[in-house]
Amino acid sequence: MGKTPRLTVTLLAACGSCATLVGAALLYASPAFPAGQPRHPAAVRPAEHGRLRDAAGPPGQPIDPALFSPGACLAYAPTSGNRHQTVFLDAGHGGIDPGAVGRTQSGAPVNEAAVNLTVELDTTAILRAEGYRVVASRTENTTVTKLTTADLDRGLLTVRGVINDVGARDVCANLAGADVLVGIYMDSGRPRNAGCVTGYDAARRFSAANLRLATLLQDDVLHAMNAQGWGIPDEGVMPDTGLGSALKKRALAYGHLILLGPAKAGYFTTPSQMPGALIEPLFVTDPFEGSIAASAHGQQVIAAALAEAINQYFA
Repeated sequence: MGKTPRLTVTLLAACGSCATLVGAALLYASPAFPAGQPRHPAAVRPAEHGRLRDAAGPPGQPIDPALFSPGACLAYAPTSGNRHQTVFLDAGHGGIDPGAVGRTQSGAPVNEAAVNLTVELDTTAILRAEGYRVVASRTENTTVTKLTTADLDRGLLTVRGVINDVGARDVCANLAGADVLVGIYMDSGRPRNAGCVTGYDAARRFSAANLRLATLLQDDVLHAMNAQGWGIPDEGVMPDTGLGSALKKRALAYGHLILLGPAKAGYFTTPSQMPGALIEPLFVTDPFEGSIAASAHGQQVIAAALAEAINQYFA
């Protein structure tokens, strides 16, 4: 299926991928869901939290409680063996930032931040059992940074607040000494926009590793989802320069995802220092894909595929 044009809009508050330039939304003009594919994913139920609290093994250790919100930037030791490798997982959005909001086929609301968190926790449990140390950007419904009055305007994140919150995830990954970074987000758009996309930054000194990781994530997650018969369109792997838009000229001049991009003097000074990629497996604003995103089965399929892609990356 050929690529369709992408529509850029400047909606700061209604953000599907706030790891984008400063949190403004990019709506994807993707193909509608293919006719003839099954449209009723099984076991649809709300995302569940608390998985790490129930998992065996040592509790999470805060990286720096002075810098991050309670429940944010926690390191988890392996529960079986030890590969001596650290994976940083970022559950996008959180706290006062719900990310994109959609509805399932039955009309139930789908909150992107909650879905991202559950997928992150499921992936964390799998990776720990496979011998990895895992650092989670957040384990609760919270921002990662400790918000100040400068980050807020009438209860919403300001542009600077978004930069600070996404940038705090890079700081967490750096302080934790992570070997790789994976951003877990969901997409948003018009009700029939659909598909899986993965972004990477081509301007970093480790751009080849970024691309390799992004390709593995896209291929493994898409294959795993479509092995279920879901027929999710392949939106491909692309540089982060094509994945964001913003209201502010300074953000447009930056031209990268904060989570993945390089430093820019006077704008963003704490970039990640390890290979990374950001995946958006589903559109929560498409009722079918939103139903998958809200289902325990869908979340577990994505988590298992993320863990497999990370295994392949290190192999």
